[in-house]
Amino acid sequence: MQYRDCNIKWRWNNRTFLLVTLGHNGCRTKKPYFPLGTFSHPVYSPQLFTSPTYLYSIIFENLLSLPDAEYEIAFRLFDTDGTGKITKDQFKQILSANIGKDAIPFDFECEWLKLYTGGNDATHEMAYKEFTQLLKGLQSERLRQEFRYYDKEATGYIAPDAFQKVITDIAGHKLSEQVIDNLPTLCNLYPGNKISFANVMAFYNVIREMDMVERVVRKALESSKDGAITKGDFLNTASKETRFSLFTPMEADIIFHFAGLDNPSGKLTLKDFFRLLESKWEHALPVTHPEAPVIKQGALHDILKGSYAFVLGSISGAVGATVVYPIDLVKTRMQNQRSKVVGELLYKNSIDCFKKVVKNEGVLGLYRGLGPQLVGVAPEKAIKLTMNDLVRRHLTDKDGNITFTGELIAGGVAGGSQVIFTNPLEIVKIRLQVAGEAAKTLDAPRPGAVTIVRTLGILGLYKGAGACLLRDIPFSAIYFPVYAHLKKDLFKEGPEHKLTIGELLSAGAIAGMPAAYFATPADVIKTRLQVEARKGQSTYTGIRDAASKIYKEEGFRAFFKGGPARVLRSSPQFGTTLMVYEILQRAFPFDGPQEQVQHVTPTHSDDLSYLQSKNALKILLDVHYKFGIVPPNAKIPGLATASP
Repeated sequence: MQYRDCNIKWRWNNRTFLLVTLGHNGCRTKKPYFPLGTFSHPVYSPQLFTSPTYLYSIIFENLLSLPDAEYEIAFRLFDTDGTGKITKDQFKQILSANIGKDAIPFDFECEWLKLYTGGNDATHEMAYKEFTQLLKGLQSERLRQEFRYYDKEATGYIAPDAFQKVITDIAGHKLSEQVIDNLPTLCNLYPGNKISFANVMAFYNVIREMDMVERVVRKALESSKDGAITKGDFLNTASKETRFSLFTPMEADIIFHFAGLDNPSGKLTLKDFFRLLESKWEHALPVTHPEAPVIKQGALHDILKGSYAFVLGSISGAVGATVVYPIDLVKTRMQNQRSKVVGELLYKNSIDCFKKVVKNEGVLGLYRGLGPQLVGVAPEKAIKLTMNDLVRRHLTDKDGNITFTGELIAGGVAGGSQVIFTNPLEIVKIRLQVAGEAAKTLDAPRPGAVTIVRTLGILGLYKGAGACLLRDIPFSAIYFPVYAHLKKDLFKEGPEHKLTIGELLSAGAIAGMPAAYFATPADVIKTRLQVEARKGQSTYTGIRDAASKIYKEEGFRAFFKGGPARVLRSSPQFGTTLMVYEILQRAFPFDGPQEQVQHVTPTHSDDLSYLQSKNALKILLDVHYKFGIVPPNAKIPGLATASP
């Protein structure tokens, strides 16, 4: 059966691309091609399953089964006469027709091309394998010519925007949008605000060796304890993994500059490097991965894990409380100060209070009541951290997501559960903290913790528990969600990015500021209920009575007494506590050291034609990014068009 010449075109994104052009009888594909920007194989398109186009698709499929199909496709696009040889004129004609008149002209009389095709009088024709070597070096020659085009005065430098145009024109199809947008920033690496030819070649070498960059990065990260590497780590690993020195210092600078656009610390994670490694060449076919086996744990495992969290929380809480205890003492004395009672205004502000405590009671006076605090703070912070983790775990779905409402509930439950330890601790601590103040004023002996406990009794230790709940539930409901979102959204915590001590401390401290200040009114009421009133001071029967009397006697501002001191105490305390807690979890993981799960780029080893068609498209785009585009309304004389 005789078939005339057939040209199959494909429309995508309002642009037309040549798919396949076949000769007579369908005996060979003369100009096979496929759509730009998509990697689905043409034979899979349902529109192609019509005769005679379907037959041509089968021939194209057979072409893709060749081991060097990607270069075969490129060669046949230039071998328009089907002779198996390509002349200089053929190369010039095809390349010029594809890049268009608006592109930077290619110098076909350059010395580089003459090395392949001979001089002006030579008639050297390139066979298939010779032509493949020409294609491999064509991009670097275009790079040199375009650099000269923009460097009109031969200074050896071009402007940053010219560099962006050159790289986008030559290798834009290999780079991510973020890298393309930030190409001009390369001038910031070295003095002068211009880009040298050495910079351009170094960047081009990085692009060519992108697969090796990823291999070295992954190998270096395997030896990193915190999941991040420096430029030195990268170069050292490259030296170990390659037989010869592969990356120059300038190339390493470029790699870390573009990978670290959002992380100027100089220590980068795999997530940072993906900004450089990821390009437009995403795999189109879905790849399924076997799910990890689900291991069911028994009740004993849950008990042990709860105990583990309790112990770490106790240690963390004790460290945090010790660090900020002097601030807590100042806060308590400021809140207990009754401004409407004559002679009771002992301190002008928190700083004045701090100075007078040191002057009258010595430095140790700043730590009065620390003993009971440490005894109580261990279970208090432990149960708060444990309950927050427990409730969050139960409210988190299988994909690891939790709603904002779930975060509020987890924090609120954690704050409420700690009151069983918090209230007795707080009332003893507060009375010890104001004992020095009373002793100085009334010349009375200072009571100890045991004396205070005996005086109060079991029920007395829970005096003001309602106010304690009113303070701790909102505090934790604010604190834990803010802390979680700061880690995730501000500091970009993830599987590939473990936060540093400074980042953990900052997240905890920042989250503590709004939580502490907005809970100050409840803390003032709790303090007034728990402190033993002296002669001439108001007494309170409950939360409502205390709030009413404080407002009438001292005004609304009295509810925020000690607010700054409370922020200064709670912010660093919880920052330190959470930082120590997470560092301990890393140092002593409950389930032992976990193997780092490496991101594996999905491959299509079972679909060779897919890989080769994609690689062929890359080769053609290396020739020029416009290669293969059919202009709108273009007519090819002598060819009948079968449009899908």
